[in-house]
Formats: sequence, structure tokens, C-alpha cells
Amino acid sequence: MSIEEKSQYVSKELALNFHLMHPGGDSAPGDPNPAYFLDGTYHLHYILRHPWHGEQPSRVYRPQDKVRSYSFIHVTSPDMLHWTWEPTKLQPSFTGHGMFSGTGFFTKEGRPAAIYAGLSNPRNSYIIVAKNNRLSCWEKPFPVLPKGGPSGKDINLLGDPDCFLIGDTYYAFSAANDVPLFKSTDLKNWAYVGPMFKHHLPDVAIGEDVSCANFFELGGKWMLLCISHQFGCRYYLGEWDPEVEQFVPETHERMNWKRPHQGIIKTEYRDFFAPESLLAADGRRIMWAWLCTADPPLNLKSIQSLPRELKLADDGSLRIQPLRELESLRYSAKILKEITVSSPDRPAHDNKGLQKITNLDGDAFEIRITIDHKQTLRKRFGVLLFTNDENDGLPIVIHPETRTIRLGTVEAPFDVSNLSDKEDLDLRIFIDKYLVEVFASNRQAVLTTYADYQSANGLSAYCFGTSITFRKIEIWKLRPTNEGFFEAQKNPIWEPDAE
Repeated sequence: MSIEEKSQYVSKELALNFHLMHPGGDSAPGDPNPAYFLDGTYHLHYILRHPWHGEQPSRVYRPQDKVRSYSFIHVTSPDMLHWTWEPTKLQPSFTGHGMFSGTGFFTKEGRPAAIYAGLSNPRNSYIIVAKNNRLSCWEKPFPVLPKGGPSGKDINLLGDPDCFLIGDTYYAFSAANDVPLFKSTDLKNWAYVGPMFKHHLPDVAIGEDVSCANFFELGGKWMLLCISHQFGCRYYLGEWDPEVEQFVPETHERMNWKRPHQGIIKTEYRDFFAPESLLAADGRRIMWAWLCTADPPLNLKSIQSLPRELKLADDGSLRIQPLRELESLRYSAKILKEITVSSPDRPAHDNKGLQKITNLDGDAFEIRITIDHKQTLRKRFGVLLFTNDENDGLPIVIHPETRTIRLGTVEAPFDVSNLSDKEDLDLRIFIDKYLVEVFASNRQAVLTTYADYQSANGLSAYCFGTSITFRKIEIWKLRPTNEGFFEAQKNPIWEPDAE
């Protein structure tokens, strides 16, 4: 590797403590891809753009670049937090083409496999099957060539395919118009079934594609986790109709929201983007997403979100909570109880109404705030990170008037009044240098970055119009999990072939 190439690596100052990020330079895309739990080890792949002599420059992002292609970087972990970079096996020098998004699945025989969009000529989707559970050796990929289509003419399975198994039948679909569904009994011979969706929902605009899709059972329902390229990560919950072999969507929700600086006409809402999921050892459904546009002006387009656990509540709605293994990183606890935050007498004028709570000395924290449900009703309140006398910092505010939670400039749906009388408001805030993720009562999750994170270290509270009492504020420092990241910088065995 040249000195110039090494200079593009992420600096130690900008390396995150416990988020997974690529140890090399910036890359777009950086989608997480085939993920598995195998023999006590978690495996995740993500896309890396890199120099390659043989690829046609159909996806070159900058004219001055060399001809580029795309590989799946392979990382392994015992706990989805401490990652080790493995030699890259899924790359153009082996497959014969670049690799774009797809998903991992298991064959009827229990073998790990992946379906993905191949940058081949002609462009097509491919299936590849691992030879072992270490994923250190793979069989050669083969194309998915379905027979039939809505007009009787064969159509290709193109962008961002997904494959899932029901009984003895494999089903596959892709991001094409009307989301065509195909089926097979052997992964080689595919026949057209019809449209994947039995009907569409009114809160999904015509033109939103179903890309980076992952379809799986969850708590007695079926979940379609996906993106639309224009608006970012989203999901459907519904039923599978075995008679007509279609997905019957019942609800649809977003996991990504527009920030003020992002355009209306040219939509680029991709802070939380390109999701992937797996089943953990104990049956939990865990997902990641690529933080495509969330990073500050540091050009580090290589960061994955914290792993999120997904499950259904008794009422059928989705619950989202941080990976429970994160609790193993806690140390040096500080517990504050019964903190009453007063409102200024004239909140609309110069008194900001901020109340200093404590200082956060470090750059990796979990903060957990518990507030009695009755205390929260009709109140606008929150906390602010990175504050001092000159800096208002990064706000995390509950807005009853808009039924939202706001993190910086990101505003996401969250209605405190929907909590049951027996349910406290539970805010869990994860600070990893400039990256902040917030989970609200397991009902909502939102993230942002704050480039000025080193300017102040205060934690302050805010309340508007009245007072509020925080029952408990728990603050833990978090141990870093980035040893593998730094080892991968020193020993880049992950680097794909360039020739």
C-alpha cells in the first residue's frame, strides 16, 4: 500500500469507540450485507468500492478516479461489538464481477448462501454458496435467470435482490418496478409468481422503490425491512398469504427522516440507509444500517449504526432497542436521582431555561434517563449534550405539540401520551465521539452527528412552561471495542485485489 493510500485511512482522532466503521478511507456505498450467526461467531459483510482493472466504469463516482469495482468486506465477532477483519473472499477477482447489495440466507440443507446484484455484463443477480461455516471458501456464483413475467416474457431479477425460504420453496424478489416475485425448489430454476405485494399502502408514495430488502418472520408477522432510495430506511409489517404467494402489508413506518438542510426536490434522506439483519444465537432479530449521509463534514462514509434488536409488542407494533450486549461495556457508573428541572419565568425571552446536570469527561457514554409517565404529559422537555456557558450543544427534546422527539435537527415521530400509565419514559443515549444515537422507550430510535463535540462537555436539562422531575439519570462510561479496527489498519488483510 502506498503512503498516499495510507494517508486516506481514518485518523485515530476520528476513529469511533464502539461503532463498526471501515478502517480504510471513505467508500460509497458502504451497505451492510450478508450476515449470519455460525458456530458461535457472527459474520457481517459490507460493500467497499476499490480500484479494479476489469470493471466497466458504470458506477464511477468521480471522473478522476481509476476504474472501480465493489467487494464484500468480511468481519467477524463473538458479540456483534468486537470485530475482526478477515481476508476478503467475495471480490471481483473471484466472482468475475463487482458485487452490489443483496442478503444472506440459509439453504434447505442449512448452508450459508447469499443473493446479490452482480455488476456483470449483462447485469444480473447471482447466488453464491459457502463451502464452510467460516465463510473462508465459496463456490463460484451462478446467475438467477427466472422464466416468465407479467407479459409472458422473461424478465431479469436485477437490483438489490432478497431470497427467503418458506417450507421447501425459495422465493426471490428485487427492486424492480412492481417488485416481481419468483420461486424455485433448487435455487437454479426460477419461475415467475406475480407481484410481491398484494396491495399498496396509502402512506407510500408512487415511485418509492423497495431496495436493500430483507424479508423475514417476526413475532408471528412478516417484516419487510428495506429502503426507498429517496427517503431512506423503512419497514412494513403484515402477513404472508400462502394461497396467492404474496405479502399482505398492514402497516408501514419510517426509520429515517429529513433534516432541514436536505432538499425537497432532490431527496437525499439517507442518514439511516441500506439495512441488513440476522438471527442472533438466542433468536433475537438484529439489524444494522449504513449511515450514508449522517456523518459530519469529515467524509467518512463507512460507518454502521449500532446493532438494534427488533421485536413485536403485544399490540403488534414494532419495538426497537439497543443491542443488550452493549451493557457489557459499561463502567464507572454515576447515578443521579430525583432531579427537578425548573422552567424559566419567561421562557420566550433571553433566559434559556437550561439547568446544568453534570460534566461528561470522556468520549464514550451511555446515559439512561427515567421519568415517571405522569410527569411527561403535555410537557416539552429534554436534555442537551456538549453544553457550557457559550454553547447550547446538541438538544434531545420531547415535543408534545408535534408528537415528536428531536435530536439536533432530526425530528422523528414519538408520542409520549401513547405510553401506558404503568410505563415510564425511558431514554437511552449513546455517545460515541461525534455520533449520537437515542432510543425512546423502545418505540423510536434516532441518530445524528455533532462535529463540534469537543468544544464542551456539559450535560444540561431543559423544561418549558413548568417543571419536571427526572426520577433517575444513570451515566456509564463505555469501554472501546475498536481493537480490531486498529489492527486492520496496521495489517490490512481485508484489502481486495486491484488487478
